[in-house]
Amino acid sequence: MGAEQIRRWESGALAHAVSDPFGQGPLPWLRGSENYFDDTGQVVPWYADLALARGTGGGTRTADDVHRQIKGFISTGAAAPGEAIDFHITVDPPQQFSVDIYRIGHYGGDGAAKITTSPRLSGIVQPPPLTADRTVSCHHWWQSWRLQIPTYWSIGAYVAVLTTVDGYRSHIPFTVRDDHPADLLLVLPDITWQAYNLYPEDGRTGASLYHAWDEQGRLLGEEDAAVTVSFDRPYAGAGLPLHVGHAYDFIRWAERYGYDIAYADTRDLHAGRIDVGRYRGLVFPGHDEYWSVPMRRTVEAARDGGTSLVFLSANTMYWQVSLSPSPSGVPDRLLTCRKRRGPGKPALWREVDRAEQQLLGIQYAGRVPDPHPLVVRNAEHWLWDATGADEGDEIDGLVAGEADRYFPRTTLPQHENRILLAHSPYQDSEGTTRHQETSLYRAPSGALVFASGTFAWSPALDRPGHVDPRIQRATANLLDRICKHA
Repeated sequence: MGAEQIRRWESGALAHAVSDPFGQGPLPWLRGSENYFDDTGQVVPWYADLALARGTGGGTRTADDVHRQIKGFISTGAAAPGEAIDFHITVDPPQQFSVDIYRIGHYGGDGAAKITTSPRLSGIVQPPPLTADRTVSCHHWWQSWRLQIPTYWSIGAYVAVLTTVDGYRSHIPFTVRDDHPADLLLVLPDITWQAYNLYPEDGRTGASLYHAWDEQGRLLGEEDAAVTVSFDRPYAGAGLPLHVGHAYDFIRWAERYGYDIAYADTRDLHAGRIDVGRYRGLVFPGHDEYWSVPMRRTVEAARDGGTSLVFLSANTMYWQVSLSPSPSGVPDRLLTCRKRRGPGKPALWREVDRAEQQLLGIQYAGRVPDPHPLVVRNAEHWLWDATGADEGDEIDGLVAGEADRYFPRTTLPQHENRILLAHSPYQDSEGTTRHQETSLYRAPSGALVFASGTFAWSPALDRPGHVDPRIQRATANLLDRICKHA
């Protein structure tokens, strides 16, 4: 990304389009993908809920980080039924607003269901974000609303839709979890989401682990980005993480077919709040690039105890990170990744001499500028049963965004058996032919470890325009075997 001036509301999309060709996809609580840009450059959605779609004052439009019409965040991580979530919201100009709570799921194809609506709330203009060494934080914002989660609510991925009286809208994602056993634990990659968060996209103060702004409002690269980012701030733009759609694609598909799923965030793994041994499998449905030492230790222990692992993206566990408390002492509110700056220990897992292949079976190879077919390998394997896929068949567009492969000179994990289920040529940005691979191995504990090796796997499950029945069937074959249904 050059340092040219760009329209502020496009910055995040432009900065990361190369690493996520799917963007957020159709927002999951919308009916279909009917999003369009109005004449001010803002995204205008059609909501599944027609009353929301009509809004007031002639419709709704998405809030932005320049005017901050309505923006917010929650001051906790995932919460359980019976617990509370505190919302911190700024509204400019001050006016009343409401919060509609949606739960992500299949819901007859709608993609989500509205669970509740807040009372009409009084909005205030919160103080400007605090910045220090590129770290942006809003931990000093007043509490705007407390959501007491009823004990009867279903666990899952939720989105709060914030709407002002004059029709501006923003979003806040959150997770409701509990500690009851289930077949599968779905792990939402909130640490990676925050790493990419450029809030505020105002051309001045926003920063992520990838980008920051200079005095002329130009977007700078990694060498000038933040080293530490805060969870105490909204997500940029519409308020949703850049890669959130990958997780929601899997959730809609899995709930449609009735898989028994529990939910958690990656910070739950980091903090040890989850007993991973009570699940048959852990599913990592989206781009999950940033891992702490406790996260990896927990997941390796799960595998070694017989819990299977399913990685449905690429570039997993690439950077090693640490988490620390907020200025007020709340744990795990600051995320730090040094990357390649300054002396000290390296930040890439493979440079720490603990390459990600030692857990995944494959590891990150590079970006895929244009989508390429996934080429089926070992088609006689049970993963490809009933898919109709034959040896060498090409599944169009399934190698996209970023790709993993097997590195012969890198140590493999201990395994009883191991197989590569795809071997797919693609052209990198220099025109060089490289290969993507999909991996499956069985650990000595009996756990299966699957890594798709591409960004496009989860969207093929339930993203309009990307669904592929062969990938749906292959994923079901894998999960059914893990859940002992096969």
